[in-house]
Amino acid sequence: MGDKAPFAVRHEYHFGDRLVRCYASRPASLLASFRRAVSRAPDNECLVCDGQRLTYREVNRRAQHIAAQLARRGVAAGDRIALLMANSNEFVLALLGALRLGAIVVPVNIRESKSGLAYILYHCQAKVLIHDDVQGDKVSGRETLPALAFRFAVGGEVAGAEPFEALLKEGAPRLPLPTPQEDDTAILLYTSGTTGRPKGVRLTHLNLLHSLLHFEQSMALGENERSLLVVPASHVTGVVAVILTLFHVGGCVVMQREFDAQRFLALADRERITHTVMVPAMYNLCLLRADFDQYDLSAWRLGGFGGAPMPEATIERLAERLPNLQLVNAYGATETCSPATILPLGEAARHADSVGRVVTCGDIKVMDSNGRERPPGEAGELWIAGPMVSPGYWNNAEADRAEFAGGYWRSGDIGSVDENGYVRVLDRKKDMINRAGYNVYSAELEGLLQGLDGVVECAAVARPDPVLGEKIQLFVVSDDPALSAARLKAYCAEHLADYKIPDFIDFLEEPLPRNANGKVLKAQLRLRLGDTQTASG
Repeated sequence: MGDKAPFAVRHEYHFGDRLVRCYASRPASLLASFRRAVSRAPDNECLVCDGQRLTYREVNRRAQHIAAQLARRGVAAGDRIALLMANSNEFVLALLGALRLGAIVVPVNIRESKSGLAYILYHCQAKVLIHDDVQGDKVSGRETLPALAFRFAVGGEVAGAEPFEALLKEGAPRLPLPTPQEDDTAILLYTSGTTGRPKGVRLTHLNLLHSLLHFEQSMALGENERSLLVVPASHVTGVVAVILTLFHVGGCVVMQREFDAQRFLALADRERITHTVMVPAMYNLCLLRADFDQYDLSAWRLGGFGGAPMPEATIERLAERLPNLQLVNAYGATETCSPATILPLGEAARHADSVGRVVTCGDIKVMDSNGRERPPGEAGELWIAGPMVSPGYWNNAEADRAEFAGGYWRSGDIGSVDENGYVRVLDRKKDMINRAGYNVYSAELEGLLQGLDGVVECAAVARPDPVLGEKIQLFVVSDDPALSAARLKAYCAEHLADYKIPDFIDFLEEPLPRNANGKVLKAQLRLRLGDTQTASG
């Protein structure tokens, strides 16, 4: 699919109320996308993890066995199959086996709490749970989860669960191929739940296929790609931007169970990695903790990132160390099935403050609080539309009404789009600080300070003030005992307007609080403001 013809677009009617631009040529389903790769090169490597190497033929065969064994137990198309596993071949095989059956896959982060897991399994009425053996203690009993009929454990024996190997047995009748509609849900991903219960985001075959095509087109991906997965496979970035995208183009997914900078670079060298998608902190850790001279990384040419700003200093250092690496910023959310914008290749240094341009089939409007579109360059809430945008939440009509309008998802992010189409994300709407009538975007302040030596991580929140309305409270985790509040304020004064300089600074001894998907829980930080004793004015 390297020529331009497959990327022709047309308008189509989907989800009962949306007219969206779509790629005219696309596979009929996620399974069809994977099976196309199997038919093209069955003996090419498909999966590599912990020394085990599987070809497309072998992965396809095992996925068929899993689907057949599930069907033998009464699991059917449309049933929910939850996956609670670390990055592993078993995760991917279970994912593909569920798709082969026509079931809905529900990936869950292994850091999820027992109560959080129980809520997700109950809310989606999961019929099957496949989990790592070490996660077994998190699973509630049948009295709490009456719909959960089957459990399978990976790695060891767990009471109440069959071994994962039972799903790989041959002998079950071969199943006919499922025939899902494009608007049917294929994957159900629960949002992080920083404020209240997580919401189940319905990702359809249409949503997912357009994200894969957006990545293929924007990154110029080919069939010989080898991607190293280090973000969680259960996250939208891991499952969409890496696993399914690489299968879509016929590439190979190499998995690392958890990120370690030295082991990451050693694996990238050994496996001749060409592509990956990580958060900026992982690139920073590679620069801080690894000796690039030890490794041959000449094959690595695409480095996707998102979730946080990439400091310009990091971009410059990576360019020095890895001159062949093209950094690609992408912005999106679970509700947008990963990318809503992608920075064009080669523009990371020239547009370091931008998350890129809207993807081919997408659309972004910048709206004010009265629902009116803002002019180019002016800030407002980003509303996102397109075939990659979820049709809504699982059994949550109230959230659908609150967060979707006229086919657009209301992101809650404050940003702008300039006259040339470059999108900038300034802050989360709820995290913006209003200091005496001036809007202070916490993401700008945090992004600046992440480039300062001694700052491991930081977060800015609003601190109520009777005179100014709100002041700026900064929380900092540092690895330099000599770093002071005065130094931080002076650094901010060199680069920011005076009203953006933090009023109060707390140094924390523990990491910032985060949810299961790694997002900073600013609500917990705000709770500290009532009794903080170490703030520096």
